[in-house]
Amino acid sequence: MEQRGLDFGATEPARPAPRRALTVSELTERVQGVLETDFFDVWVEGEVSNLRFAPSGHWYFSLKDDHAQLRAVVWKTATRLIRFRPKDGMKVVVRGGLRVYAPRGEYQLSVEVLEPLGKGSLQQAFEELKEKLEKEGLFDRARKRPLPKLPRCVGVVTSPTGAVIQDIVRVVSRRYANLEILIYPARVQGEEAAAEIVQGIRALNRLKGLDVIIVARGGGSLEDLWPFNEERVARALAASKVPTISAVGHETDYTIADFVADLRAPTPSAAAEHVIQAKAEIGAGIDALARRQHAAMSLRLTRIRSRVASLASHRVFEAERGRLRNQAQRVDELLRRGETGLRRRLERARDRVRGQGQRVEAFRWDRQIADRRQRVARQAERLRGLASSAVEAGRGRLSRLAGKLDSLSPLAVLSRGYALVWNEEGRLVRQPAEVRVGEALRIRVSGGALGAVVTSREGA
Repeated sequence: MEQRGLDFGATEPARPAPRRALTVSELTERVQGVLETDFFDVWVEGEVSNLRFAPSGHWYFSLKDDHAQLRAVVWKTATRLIRFRPKDGMKVVVRGGLRVYAPRGEYQLSVEVLEPLGKGSLQQAFEELKEKLEKEGLFDRARKRPLPKLPRCVGVVTSPTGAVIQDIVRVVSRRYANLEILIYPARVQGEEAAAEIVQGIRALNRLKGLDVIIVARGGGSLEDLWPFNEERVARALAASKVPTISAVGHETDYTIADFVADLRAPTPSAAAEHVIQAKAEIGAGIDALARRQHAAMSLRLTRIRSRVASLASHRVFEAERGRLRNQAQRVDELLRRGETGLRRRLERARDRVRGQGQRVEAFRWDRQIADRRQRVARQAERLRGLASSAVEAGRGRLSRLAGKLDSLSPLAVLSRGYALVWNEEGRLVRQPAEVRVGEALRIRVSGGALGAVVTSREGA
């Protein structure tokens, strides 16, 4: 900027303005304003290197390609939304904003979204957890337990309002009506679903008499089925003391729960079929054994009949047949003789019964009873006389004793003009010296009681 002035025709050249240098902080602040404003939301792809998981929970790494690299950070609050853990050398695509770290004069990318390049983060997390649990042996066939042959009680962890539980109940009711079903209601989709599924598995394990646990839900996307890919659900299934069946999604859907459970069913209905399959197989086996037994017995009987017929036609048995016929004839003769003897004994018994009846008729029970009644009447009359005499004698003795008692009674003495005197202490007074002047006395006479006060006393 130039300054011009009038100096009566004289002109001087303008002086340059003094320079003002920016401080490092000012320059950094300006750069920060430009970067964080123009690059607040960008997608960047690259290769992960120098990955470090800080104790604070933050992730630090660099994104690089063939010609450049960029520092990046995932804050602890954002790591909770990332389903997998990155590794050095992994190709990823990230979303975030540039941030300037003023103390070092560096800029870095604050990452909000992190996904593996070429596949989704959920798929990456699925594969990582599958690899981890497989190395621990949770998928080994050796630890898989067979289902009980004839279960009596089955627990189901699923949504109580969905079509899944209706399918299970319908299959069981149609083919195994006496099987008891216990339902643990749990959400099977969303952030809280995994915790409720784990609670359901543990709660059913605490029950006695439970034979099988089914963890089930209908089909859906990978995001919908994700609770069954959680590590805590897998470990709860592995720790279950009761045999488990995973029936999640459709036949083409696979979850971590399918690999850990003792049995994987393609659908919830198929899980119910597996539970009752043992009973159906046993029933079919019993029917098959019964048919085989019947056929074997029929064949054996046919062979035995044929052999018996062949042996019976042999001449050796002709003589035995003759002896058997003679014995049969002898048996018939003995039967006839026995029947004749029995008839005779029966006739003699009838004659004895008729004779006894005639003797009973001659005995005349009515006369015997009449005589007994007369004897009883006489004995009763005699007893009444004896009782009257005893009562009169008792009354006489009672009168004599009453007279004696009356003569000895104090009340009889009082009726002759005498009296009984008690002092204030309730003792009977016999001598004047036993009372004092002014003392209140109670006097008993024949007609009642009197009160008196001692005014004087005299000796005998």
